[in-house]
Amino acid sequence: MYIEHRMELFACRASKDFAVKVVDELNNLGAAHGEKYHLGASEVTQFSDGEFVPSFTDSVRGATVFILQSTFPPTENLMELLLTIDAAKRASADKVIAVMPYFGWARQDRKDKPRVSIGAKLVANLIKAAGVDRIMTCDLHADQIQGFFDIPVDHIYASKVFIPYLKSLNLDNLAIAAPDMGGAKRANAYAKELACPVIICHKSRERANVVASITAIGDVEGKNIVIVDDMIDTAGTLTKAADILMDKGARSVRACATHAVLSGPAYERIAASKLSEVFVTDTIPLNPKADTSKIKVVSMTSTFASVIRKVYHYEPISTEFIF
Repeated sequence: MYIEHRMELFACRASKDFAVKVVDELNNLGAAHGEKYHLGASEVTQFSDGEFVPSFTDSVRGATVFILQSTFPPTENLMELLLTIDAAKRASADKVIAVMPYFGWARQDRKDKPRVSIGAKLVANLIKAAGVDRIMTCDLHADQIQGFFDIPVDHIYASKVFIPYLKSLNLDNLAIAAPDMGGAKRANAYAKELACPVIICHKSRERANVVASITAIGDVEGKNIVIVDDMIDTAGTLTKAADILMDKGARSVRACATHAVLSGPAYERIAASKLSEVFVTDTIPLNPKADTSKIKVVSMTSTFASVIRKVYHYEPISTEFIF
């Protein structure tokens, strides 16, 4: 019996809400073509010692399977993705595509001191070993991580949603700021699209997640400044940079960052800072119990839905990128 090739979409537990919204967007996109999508049924069996077993309730034989999961802490999120990929391959899926809105461990992209691991490369190897055929992710901490894979990587940029949103604010005297020297390339790309100047914040660290000092380079006086970054972790750099920019005469300071890691005292720091607003995407869910009064979520689900559909139909995806 001939079985028509089909798409199956599944979500691991950490990205269930994101996946539901992606499926809704897929149905909006596919309605004109008579396409109907749904989120496949799966379950996780948990043992008392913490071990777990993901499994599919629906058949995936011969299908192109998209598995959605961001790999933010805890490490079980990464392990669940690996086990789900393995389950799909062993269930005779034709192709398995890992959709990772947030690619965790990406800050370990090189040896920056002796005798350390390169975690991003190790995770790439683990995902490939699990049996994945393609990776789809957003705003990697370092672009070179794409080269850690020997399979196709669709690297989506949050600028696709952030730049139109920033334009809609109609801020006069706009300037884009990089929170550190490493973010200068991203800040310059945003500034080019928005036709505005760039400010660079130079920081020195005492140790990981602890900033000693920050110096702003550029014209700050009277500017409405937007700090752009790929993630906010403890928000120490971000809030200190905002305070310094305001002290130097900025009219207002906002921030946009793709991945809202927001660990430790991050929520409290943002709430108490001189930041007017913080824009993040939904690649990582916010803590529902935290103070999010200054945080605005700009969704990436329509962008991911469009790329998923185009990849499945072998259509070009270059139109989905701003830079």
